[in-house]
Amino acid sequence: MLAIRGGDRVRSRPYPQWPEWSAEEEALLLEALRSGRWGIGGKKVEEFASLFASYQGCRYSVACMNGSVAIKVALQAVGVEPGDEVITTPYTFIATVTAAIELGAVPVFADIEEDGLNIAPESVEENITDRTKAILPVHIAGIPVDMDSICRIARRHGLKVVEDAAQAHGSEWRGRRVGGLGELGCFSFQSSKVMTSGEGGAITTNIEELSERCWSLINVGRTRGGDWYQHDILGYNYRMTEFQAAVLIAQLRRLDKQIERRQANYELLSGLFRELEGFELIRPPKDATRVNHFLVPIRVRRDVFGDIDKRRIVEALRAEGIPSSPGYTVPLHLHAPIIRYLERARSGRVEELRNAESAARDVLWLPHYVLLGSEEDVMDIYRALDKIERHRGEL
Repeated sequence: MLAIRGGDRVRSRPYPQWPEWSAEEEALLLEALRSGRWGIGGKKVEEFASLFASYQGCRYSVACMNGSVAIKVALQAVGVEPGDEVITTPYTFIATVTAAIELGAVPVFADIEEDGLNIAPESVEENITDRTKAILPVHIAGIPVDMDSICRIARRHGLKVVEDAAQAHGSEWRGRRVGGLGELGCFSFQSSKVMTSGEGGAITTNIEELSERCWSLINVGRTRGGDWYQHDILGYNYRMTEFQAAVLIAQLRRLDKQIERRQANYELLSGLFRELEGFELIRPPKDATRVNHFLVPIRVRRDVFGDIDKRRIVEALRAEGIPSSPGYTVPLHLHAPIIRYLERARSGRVEELRNAESAARDVLWLPHYVLLGSEEDVMDIYRALDKIERHRGEL
């Protein structure tokens, strides 16, 4: 009997705590505290930005408040203005789109791949018009987008590429870290991410001019080396604090070992999925040469589970002791506030996006920290899924 019906749980032990932290974070936080420089004038924000740029294989990085403003600033830096169109995915967190909306731009939704969760390059090209200014691909679950195809399309049409890499710290497409494959890359350090300071963000690039423009926009329009009250453009106060940077320096130092642990456990889980009929693991493409496994996305097979709502399956997984989430349940092109915005923008381009709608209906997620434990912890994931599959009539 399923635990949700009163049966015994598959597991009662907790998975590894998230976030992971140690005496290293404590020591760096105390350094920041005792410095008396908690914001402007401190050294840790610039230190972290430099370390993170190097880690992502980029020349430059600018730290900021959070991933949402990172996207807004990056789009503004590449010249997105009111009325411009930005092509992106409907299968993403809403902040990807509201960042463009804040600038008065019009989000245009391309469908995702049929066998994956990332934006489909062919759908991107189909949606380009003379109003398109930028492409905003999202590396969902830490799985890199086909950036070769996206950048090829952008070059052909004279467009800018801003990567939403909020979920993809350390992931690679064909041996190159994401965040430096387009003009700009945007990262989040929000609580759920694979490295976190509670909140925080960063923008990466290999283009000095764009780096300086992002820095200026984040620092109230100032120019490095200029007078304190010299504001050469209209900007914002979107700065990161020294305390956030202190935590992130420590988080970055252990990230590679954590990714390696997730990769090993993901391979074990991938093999176990061959024994399941009702669940399909959404696997990275072969050119995704490194994946941080921020999420473990799992598709519910409708030929096995019929019309059972994935949220009910998630309830059953949680009851068995497996942390899980239904993930995105409504793709963004069907969100009421976005539809209203597009109507006001006089855009009649809200269309059926079959693959995104299917993913919102059928794909659930496991969080990355379930892959930070032992092989036995991974086996419990399989045991719970197998149990739910065998007892699906109880859902």
